[in-house]
Amino acid sequence: MAVAILDIDGTLVDTNYQHTESWFRAFLRHEIVLPMWQIHRRIGMGGDQVVGSLCGEGVESEHGDSLRAAEADEYGALIGEVQVMDGARRLLQDLKQRGHTVVLASSAKTGEVDHYLDLLDARDLADGWTTSADVEATKPHPDLVGAALDKVDGQDQTAIMIGDTPWDIAAARQLDVGTLAVMTGGFAESELRDAGALAVFESVADLDRRLGETPLG
Repeated sequence: MAVAILDIDGTLVDTNYQHTESWFRAFLRHEIVLPMWQIHRRIGMGGDQVVGSLCGEGVESEHGDSLRAAEADEYGALIGEVQVMDGARRLLQDLKQRGHTVVLASSAKTGEVDHYLDLLDARDLADGWTTSADVEATKPHPDLVGAALDKVDGQDQTAIMIGDTPWDIAAARQLDVGTLAVMTGGFAESELRDAGALAVFESVADLDRRLGETPLG
């Protein structure tokens, strides 16, 4: 049996485009206008990485904290629109039925993670979950994957990540954890494969149907 580490944002719940909009509005508050496609390319990174990646370390140093606060405020107005990905809870159920340890990996704030757990009705299915309080540096750094393994004493067990962005894959690879990727984050199959995904699926529901073809089968 293995530890299944599941990303939440963009994988189990449909949040990537709300986050894109929230970051756009946050930058606009600081009179920084960025094309949304450029912002979207960074979704999946943690908030501590996004500002510097988009605008450089000067903007991060001067405005990073206020930009993150603004993004959190903007996202708070949109979180009520977030929907669960089709098949997400069923995937959790099937992983548990196959005997795997299930840990949900997120660097979101505790309140956001609690909201997602309620949407997924996942508290009885997950063996553990992470929040922003568990990591110092977010994806593509490996801290989140390591924290997820720590939550379930899984450092010495076989582990597989399930995620939706190249940043998930990069973080997992640094700890020699393979990733099954879904395209629900808005990244192309070729991008996810080039980043190192073991396999790519159109959706969580597609992955669940084909779970027997994967190392989690």
